[in-house]
Amino acid sequence: MRVDLRGLTESVKAEAKRLGFQLVGVTTPDPPPHLDFYAQWLEAGHHGEMAYLASERARQRRSDPRLILPGCRSILVLGVCYPSPDSAATSGEAEQDNPAENGPRGRVASYAWGDDYHAVLPGRLEALADFIAARVGRPVVRRSYTDSGPLLERELAQRAGLGWIGKNTCLIHPRMGSYFLLAELLLDVELLPDPPFQADRCGTCTRCLEACPTGCILPDRTLDARRCISYLTIELRGAIPLELRPQMGEWVFGCDICQQVCPWNQRFASPGGDPAFAARPGVPKPDLAEELGMSQQDFSRKFKGSPFKRAKRGGYLRNVAVALGNAVAAGNAGDPAAVHALASALQSDPDPLVRGHAAWALGQIGDEAARQSLERALEVEVDESVRREIYSALGCL
Repeated sequence: MRVDLRGLTESVKAEAKRLGFQLVGVTTPDPPPHLDFYAQWLEAGHHGEMAYLASERARQRRSDPRLILPGCRSILVLGVCYPSPDSAATSGEAEQDNPAENGPRGRVASYAWGDDYHAVLPGRLEALADFIAARVGRPVVRRSYTDSGPLLERELAQRAGLGWIGKNTCLIHPRMGSYFLLAELLLDVELLPDPPFQADRCGTCTRCLEACPTGCILPDRTLDARRCISYLTIELRGAIPLELRPQMGEWVFGCDICQQVCPWNQRFASPGGDPAFAARPGVPKPDLAEELGMSQQDFSRKFKGSPFKRAKRGGYLRNVAVALGNAVAAGNAGDPAAVHALASALQSDPDPLVRGHAAWALGQIGDEAARQSLERALEVEVDESVRREIYSALGCL
């Protein structure tokens, strides 16, 4: 029986949109043409501590989608919108904008305001695959991914006609911007492929490169993850490099700066997004001093089903300490609540990673109360890494 490829493809796209995927495209499982470019990026060490990107098995599988799914005939590439950062004003967080009244607030990448997409999207992908199986009248062999497998997904998305890879390394759709999450469904079913998106609409614009506080965006449309605030606050497990801490501002999980300054987002991005990613209370702009006292139980309860679990409690509170030091230092005046929170963390937090960064933050604040807190901690601290942080902080005063 002859299959109506166009009709099947159109019905699959319609079902994908019904399931909540705003962007849908189809491409072939051909090897990615820019694999050598990716290999050079790895060889330069720009992936930092993300060793899973550089394993031999992962590199081999990225070289050919058919090594992931033998018999693969089509790849569905899908996108789901999440709230733009500008929607914080309507997320119930607007009353927190005055730090003088409420204390310093952190900043969170807007994709992480709600539920973890790794938990939300797989069910939709399976439902879509079941729909396809019903349409073709047989079981469908498939593999699905949500930023979790060995695929060069932005390249696949460009090949599927969903947009171009911008200078900030994000995939940009010409009518929706870049605030969306990608997912892929590899199928042993033939679908009609979409023409690739060939145009580069960044033109001469360099706003993202100029706005990046740490200079992580490289001229060749890649980034040095080791300097990226998103990497530093989520993927990095140890101490944040001293020279980068002041440049991180108040970001405690991820970063949106290179997307916020992009003209395509300023013109076209919708402030809304999929309801699953709507802001949870207290997440977009967390009270930094309050967060710093968070126990493991508190962390697990607040961030159940959230992307924050990726950073773990120690990594998150490390970020909070840095953000609190930066926020108070930027105001050029001590904040008693902030100093108290940092001093308490330095004295009693069970994680030396948190204590060390709290010491650094007190050094940034630099008032007499901060100095006294550091000196008291030095009398009892036994962890050498934390003691080094204290000595360094005292040297800044």
